[in-house]
Order: sequence, then structure tokens, then C-alpha cells
Amino acid sequence: MIKELTRREFLATATLATGFALAIQPISSGTVITTDSKGIVAGAVKIPVKDGEIPAYRAQPDKGNNFPIILVIQEIFGVHEHIQDVTRRFAKLGYLAVAPQLFIRQGDVSKLSNIDEIRPIVAKVPDAQVLSDLDATVNWAVKSSKGNADRVGITGFCWGGRITWLYAAHNPKLKAGVAWYGRLVSDSTALQPKHPIDVVSRLKVPVLGLYGGQDTGIPLKTVEQVREKLKSSSSKSEIVVYPDAPHAFFADYRPSYREADAKDGWKRLQAWFKQHGL
Repeated sequence: MIKELTRREFLATATLATGFALAIQPISSGTVITTDSKGIVAGAVKIPVKDGEIPAYRAQPDKGNNFPIILVIQEIFGVHEHIQDVTRRFAKLGYLAVAPQLFIRQGDVSKLSNIDEIRPIVAKVPDAQVLSDLDATVNWAVKSSKGNADRVGITGFCWGGRITWLYAAHNPKLKAGVAWYGRLVSDSTALQPKHPIDVVSRLKVPVLGLYGGQDTGIPLKTVEQVREKLKSSSSKSEIVVYPDAPHAFFADYRPSYREADAKDGWKRLQAWFKQHGL
């Protein structure tokens, strides 16, 4: 069952990591979506990776097997309660959803109280490490959690939106991806050598990009540049822009939340995944 609480009710009842508490400031009027665990299995798991293991949050139906797999990629604030809730929403729809903690080697952002402390940690995360960890997460989901290796999708938010594009280019076996307001264009670095604009023309996996027209961090000019590049791709990817939406319009726990656009985006995500065999 999916319920809506007022933001203040949510804060009064939820156990929040410091990073999550930081992300929700300031508190404004509105609702926070909370999804219970009835009919699903949800909680912390460990994912074996090349150099050990990383923590993750997993949710799936409590009955059945051969579930389609959805990788849920975190925001800069980590795998906090909102990201965990999104995995439970997918489980309620019949998916096995996994959100791996992709910053954990560089630092535990949930213990930090200042975004200026979080950004340097995230900047140290190599794309190659992230892509490898996501490969490992898919392998774990198939071997340990009744996942279907032939039906794998990905979605991500903000930092995770960028990763969604990159992983779709990295893993052509994916069925589909949905990127929520992920950065598209930036300078190349040793740890982040490529960005979505550099890979989309070669995409074979269909990706739906959901962006806000009032997003001050992702200029519409870059969105249009990627749209143009996608014309030479065989992936049949699409980008939808919500004209009045800011960055993080899906994040129901933040003042940036725009209910109508978020609900429309969630419906489009479900239709996109179904259209492409998930």
C-alpha cells in the first residue's frame, strides 16, 4: 500500500540519516510518499564486487521468481529513505529492484551534514568502478534474488540520471532505462572521462530522459544537444521536458517536488519499461 504523509508527519516518524535530513531542507508543505512492505521482501543486502562487497537496498515480491530486474541509482545524498521507497514501489509492481551504495568506498555520505563535504567524496568515484559495481549487482540479482537476466532495466535520479545514460551505453543487454534529470554535458576528467553527450549517438538501449525546463543546473541547451545526437542512434530513445519543473521534481521529500510532473513521469516510466519488455 502506498500512502501519503505530510512532510512533518514523515519527519516525525522516519529514521533519517544525516545526509537525508540535509537533502530535505527546508521543509515545505506537501506530501511524502511512503510505501509499506506488505507483500514484498525489502531490506539491506550485500553485493559481492571485485574488491569485496558493497551494501545495497533490495525490494521484491514475496512470492514468485524470475522477476524483471530494475537497478535504482541514487542521488548525491546516497541510498536514503526516498531511494529505498522507490525500490519498494517497483517491488509492488512486480519487479526486483536493487539500489547499491555506489559511493561507499570513497565515504559514507549518510554521516555527513554539509553538502560541501559530500561533493568531494562523490567527485572521487570513478565511472569505471560504478559500471563494474552495477554489473556485479545484476549478477547478484540473478544468482541470489530470483532475477531474470534477460529482463534488466535501470533508472536513476540526478547523479544517478547521468549514470543511467552511461550504463545503458556500457551494457547493451539492458532492455531499457529512464534517466531523471541527469547531467548531460561536462568536462572530461580521469575519473569521469565521458558524459552522456559523448555516448548517446552509439546507444542501442532505449532510454527515456525526463528533465525540468526550470532546472538551473542542466541547461536546456544541453538537453537539445543530446536530443540532436540521439537522431543518429538506433536506440529510439526519447527526452521529455516538463516546462515548469525545477531540478529534482520527482523527489517528494524536497521542496522541489512537483506532484503533477512527478506522477506523469512515473506513468511514463512504467509505460516505457512495459513497452520494452520489462
